[in-house]
Amino acid sequence: MDEPEVLTRTSLTAAGASDNDIRHALRAGTLVPLARGVYLRRTEYDALDEAGRHGVHARHVGSRLDPGEAISHVSAAVLHRLDIWKVPLTRVHISRPGRHGRITPHLHAHRTRFGDDDLVEIHGVAVTSVARTVVDLARTLPRDEAVAIGDSALRLHPNTRRQLAPVLARARHRTGTTAAASVLGFLDGRSESVGESLSRIRMRESGLPAPDLQREVVVRDGRRYRLDFFWDGLGIVGEFDGSIKYRDRRDLLAEKRREDALRDLGLEVVRWNWAELERFEVVAGRFARAVTRARSRNAAAAR
Repeated sequence: MDEPEVLTRTSLTAAGASDNDIRHALRAGTLVPLARGVYLRRTEYDALDEAGRHGVHARHVGSRLDPGEAISHVSAAVLHRLDIWKVPLTRVHISRPGRHGRITPHLHAHRTRFGDDDLVEIHGVAVTSVARTVVDLARTLPRDEAVAIGDSALRLHPNTRRQLAPVLARARHRTGTTAAASVLGFLDGRSESVGESLSRIRMRESGLPAPDLQREVVVRDGRRYRLDFFWDGLGIVGEFDGSIKYRDRRDLLAEKRREDALRDLGLEVVRWNWAELERFEVVAGRFARAVTRARSRNAAAAR
């Protein structure tokens, strides 16, 4: 997909548009502002989601940075196409050595130092590496948001795992490194969605044992299923139901057949959805009852 063309007041006037023409286009909605003096055509703006628009703005800002500066933090995560959840995208984040930080309505500049491997190039723009981005966000974001981004980073870039410790070590004198160390130790690239990442956090907060992720099982008719979460010693399957998982009746029937096949193996299936992530004690109770049933069944089978 071609990158949308960013329009500026300078480029529009150079093409012959007057200030009145620009004001009329903004009032008519055919031109949409990304920031002061930076615009997209309405058709291109509407074709993008919030992260896509932020990425366009970040690339525009990045193309105008001074040498040694780079797009960073959540803006870098967007350009690396990592999962973003509940992180504000109103400001483009940049990092720059040797200059003071600054925050404006559309820009957040961070003062920093870069290591030798901290920068990469995306579409001709300097961007913090995946590892540096994950560490920066683990230091500065709440745990939920940082884990969601970090899990997606390890899923998309598995080799990033070995790069995290050296990057964190270089940041040891910066704010948030203790929290970052805890986040980085928890990350797991086998989480396939934000919902699965948040589920793992809620499990730990609720005192549930750590499950195996994406375990494959073979049911009696030979079909293979991959499980979101599996507690092998307990015989319990955990499944997170995302909002678009079941698109029509055929999906529902297929999921029922899948669950019946798992239960036929003697497994308990515990399900939850987005809403229940906010009241996970409901899920923890469901899990405890599943453990009781599994133990009762195993005890009966042993007699």
